[in-house]
Amino acid sequence: MKVLIIGSGGREHALAWKLAQSERVGGGEIFIAPGNAGTAQIGTNVPIAVEDVAGLVAFAREKKIGLTAVGPEIPLALGLVDAFQAAGLTVFGPTQAAAQLETSKAFAKAFMQEVGIPTAVSTTFTDYQQAVSYLPDGPVVVKASGLAAGKGVIVCADRAEAEAALRQIMLDRAFGAAGDEVVIEERLSGPEVSLLAFCDGQTAVPLPPARDHKRVYDGDLGPNTGGMGVYAPPPDVDAALVEEIMRTVIQPAVQGMAQRGTPYVGVLYAGLMLTPAGPKVLEFNCRFGDPETQAVLPLLDGDLAEIMLACAAQRLTPELVRVHPGACATVVMAAPGYPGNYPKGLPITGLEAVPPDVLVFHAGTTHTNGQIVSSGGRVLCVSARGADVGTAVTRAYAGVSAIHFDGAHYRKDIGRSA
Repeated sequence: MKVLIIGSGGREHALAWKLAQSERVGGGEIFIAPGNAGTAQIGTNVPIAVEDVAGLVAFAREKKIGLTAVGPEIPLALGLVDAFQAAGLTVFGPTQAAAQLETSKAFAKAFMQEVGIPTAVSTTFTDYQQAVSYLPDGPVVVKASGLAAGKGVIVCADRAEAEAALRQIMLDRAFGAAGDEVVIEERLSGPEVSLLAFCDGQTAVPLPPARDHKRVYDGDLGPNTGGMGVYAPPPDVDAALVEEIMRTVIQPAVQGMAQRGTPYVGVLYAGLMLTPAGPKVLEFNCRFGDPETQAVLPLLDGDLAEIMLACAAQRLTPELVRVHPGACATVVMAAPGYPGNYPKGLPITGLEAVPPDVLVFHAGTTHTNGQIVSSGGRVLCVSARGADVGTAVTRAYAGVSAIHFDGAHYRKDIGRSA
């Protein structure tokens, strides 16, 4: 079977790596649009932008693609799944209407309140002055409602910081149109965890839970990033807690979306805070997380293509989602200056020296004059499995130490809290 993967990051490299192992795909062609230097080692990169829905549909038709997997959120927001379905093409991902769980935080908050999913108390605003007038004196979280590449959330310690956040989002337009609407919510406390679940519109089956590190510097200091590393599963999240999250968050979300006439098919990602009052949702994502995917997919023992096809055909069963024992850890190697301005075109060396039990997923790389060079803020994701988190982390860092590019920045404390 021919497969098309849409996207160009570490998540898409991990999807290509896992789909290449499928019995359904073996011998078939894998295309990645637009892909990176890592995906080029698995399949064929196609120079079609993720926003070019018509171009992607035309390519899938021309090549007779049997399964398309959507990586990033932008094409979902643009209705790519709807367009593929209208063309009679099998696609894994939610429709534009279902993807509102991620594309509009205001929609997601209203939906959670409607179906009774535990989340922080919040209020939504489109007017700057009204938002400022609402602010309490204590800590809050200010969120741009729309898509902001994972960076539209500002945690504020007091009213002054919250006013500055509102000014940045609503007046200075730091996140563009994503800030037309803002959500102000109570600041929750507790450890965070991410749970990704496969969904077929009715049934949901979880993957191992994961915990990522969002801040750019050790000790959770510095600005938020798209994610600097992750490990799975966290030792403090046992099977009973996963079951509770499925019962109180994932299943109500899937049932609620079905009742609205917008069934949710694809991966539903719940970002959660484990509060003293139980798990509460911080956000939903409507696709595989990045870098969570790079730590979770190596733990998946099932056939990913078979699982995706089952979701698309509304025949998902728990038996399809088998999981390896042990843990997996991922360390992100970023360009100097990330998440601010950073150079591109940095030559990368040492990839061939990485230990054989370590996986290197390319996030922001390209080929230039026969050399693999950096092309993004997050450059590489280095993953390794182990019997426990500690072993997995040690192996991942052994991989990191073999790789070099000028100014490479990575956190030294991924998984230390576990």
